Amino acid sequence: MSSAESAPSGPDLTQGVDAADLADGQMLLGHVGDEAVLLARHAGELFAIGATCTHYSGPLAEGLIAGDTVRCPWHHACFSLRTGEALRAPALSPVSCWVVEQDGGTAIVRKKKPAAPDRSKAGQGAGAAPGSVVIVGGGAAGFAAAQMLRRERFRGSIVMLSDDDAPPVDRPNLSKDYLAGKAPEDWVPLRAPEFYAEQGIELQLRATVSGLDLKTRAVALADGRTVPFDRLLLATGAEPNRPSFPGSQAPHVHTLRTLADCRAIIGRAVGARRAVVLGASFIGLEAAAALRERGIEVEVVAPEARPMARVLGPQLGDFVRALHEEHGVRFRLEDSITRIDGTRVLLKSGAVLDAELVVAGIGVHARTELAQAAGLALDRGVLVDAWLQTSAPDVYAAGDIARWPDPHSGESIRVEHWVVAQRQGQTAARNMLGHREKFDAVPFFWSQHYDVQINYVGHAESWDAIEVDGDIAARDCVVRYKRQGRVLAVASIFRDLASLQAELALERETMPA
Repeated sequence: MSSAESAPSGPDLTQGVDAADLADGQMLLGHVGDEAVLLARHAGELFAIGATCTHYSGPLAEGLIAGDTVRCPWHHACFSLRTGEALRAPALSPVSCWVVEQDGGTAIVRKKKPAAPDRSKAGQGAGAAPGSVVIVGGGAAGFAAAQMLRRERFRGSIVMLSDDDAPPVDRPNLSKDYLAGKAPEDWVPLRAPEFYAEQGIELQLRATVSGLDLKTRAVALADGRTVPFDRLLLATGAEPNRPSFPGSQAPHVHTLRTLADCRAIIGRAVGARRAVVLGASFIGLEAAAALRERGIEVEVVAPEARPMARVLGPQLGDFVRALHEEHGVRFRLEDSITRIDGTRVLLKSGAVLDAELVVAGIGVHARTELAQAAGLALDRGVLVDAWLQTSAPDVYAAGDIARWPDPHSGESIRVEHWVVAQRQGQTAARNMLGHREKFDAVPFFWSQHYDVQINYVGHAESWDAIEVDGDIAARDCVVRYKRQGRVLAVASIFRDLASLQAELALERETMPA
């Protein structure tokens, strides 16, 4: 996605607008020169900030004001109206902040405010700031934590240990635009290589951690080195489940998790005419859509009767299937692969498919081996408290491995969402510096299929009723998942504002029964 960046929209704010036309809680999109600027009123005050989200350039003017913040309609990033600061992932960079002058009843915006210093509370709260932080993992949670530590002006050492061979990347792009060939590779890294040196973050790639010694507070590496820590963040993420049938180790059979995985699939896709996707998961079907964008014939083989029905329910599951079929994808549901022999894919049903490329999207499992060996409490993930601390003092966990007490569902949950991992990394970083900040964000994810984006807020592992507002087939709907009359989660298609409103209602526990 990208917002229009041609001619500036709205009034020229240097010429002024009638402030009385802007009611409390409302926004106005205007411009100063060629820059899009958002003018907003909250609690009687006028604010002006850059109008383009720093994540994927979403239009903030189409978002939602919540207190003295504005939320992006595309992927639910959040910015301060007072400072422009990016308060919540997935946005990691601030927007500009502008001076609002008032001349009588006219509001005028002419110049930017100086960049606000990063908030600095390091060492305040319960306990002094640590001298060193070690982060095990180079994904969403680990990167967000490292960046937040520096945003909070932590001056101690930060060592990030990643067993990947690439710096942290924008993983959602790997199954979406980058895989489809619609995004250049320079979009994929979360930050340029020089960022880490400039920020004093010691990023060690291809670093395999072999063990954790919590008594001596040291991380052991497979090459024999040890790295001491005062605070430790485990952000080891998840590993793709790999098929084990005969032929599943053939070079044209791939899983999709890392940049290297994505590059390998793209390389194999060059010249390929047919592909089989194993699994009707989010990753599997996003990969199917991306391969169709490349003109490759795609067949999806999956054991379930409906794609994504376990998460999205039957109605949206049927819609997703129909959407893919409109784009030429063929489904082999309630079936499975028994063998791959060269380019021949043999199914349990007896069917034989031809494919030069096979992508397995059959889920992931949390990488909890290090935590288990160290004696940390586990329960289908690493157990953490509301502050994301594990059962060991000064050891935190975030991202795909963390199971935390979710105040909205009243359950202990673990989810594998990119935005949740980033937000947990940010919260864990602040708590490692002595803050006492509970992680209480409502889970959010999005899934892209061709030109259709499905947004999902909340968490519903089960439900007893699904309520549809709008028309799913017309791609204009809100779908609510309820248990005993209470809304647990909301999915939407092209109802971005409603998705933001649902998120806010879940946060405030005001979602109507």
